[in-house]
Amino acid sequence: MDAREAWRVFGIMAEFVEATERLANIRPAVSVFGSARVAPGSHYYRLAEEVSRLLSDAGFAVISGGGPGVMEASNKGAFAGPSPAIGLNIDLPREQQANQFQDISLRFKHFFTRKVMFAKFATAYIVLPGGFGTLDELFEALTLVQTGKTRKMPIILMHAPYWQGLIDWFRSHLVAEGMIDALDVDLLQVIDEPQGVVEAIFHYYEKRGFAPSPQEREVLLNL
Repeated sequence: MDAREAWRVFGIMAEFVEATERLANIRPAVSVFGSARVAPGSHYYRLAEEVSRLLSDAGFAVISGGGPGVMEASNKGAFAGPSPAIGLNIDLPREQQANQFQDISLRFKHFFTRKVMFAKFATAYIVLPGGFGTLDELFEALTLVQTGKTRKMPIILMHAPYWQGLIDWFRSHLVAEGMIDALDVDLLQVIDEPQGVVEAIFHYYEKRGFAPSPQEREVLLNL
């Protein structure tokens, strides 16, 4: 390993340490994903802003990618409420501009360290319409939960017309050809109303509480 590669490893470690320290006390938190290309005032933007404000009012910190579009809407909604709005910003070749609605703002050079933070501190995932990056986060969450590498949690898709074709494809191809179990599709919920999203999260944790069990804490340590 040459010196540059060694320093890169130390840089990755530093990202993990800083993010873990700064986010250690923000639970319960919800990670919200969606397109950076969504315009302010659009339907998806309003959905993200409303659901995030309701989550903040209900006591959830809200974690987004820190950029424009759905990320901005999510941070904006949480920022207007009493709970922290958290942005996990990423350095990109075409630089992502951080939005102004962040109580806690972290910047990452590496996608994989950033993705660990989305998963490590989440008690639920909310996924609004988006492109490759959004799908990457969605499939990461599904894979981690399906394989038991993170705690089970609600994974909620918002705006059914956008997602229905994908869910139908899961059933017609992945389940039909034995690539996943039929019950794996049930890891997803589709809820269009922001208040319904908040109620679904509370319902999931109603009998068990938001704090990870000792077994779940051990899983999260090895995420």
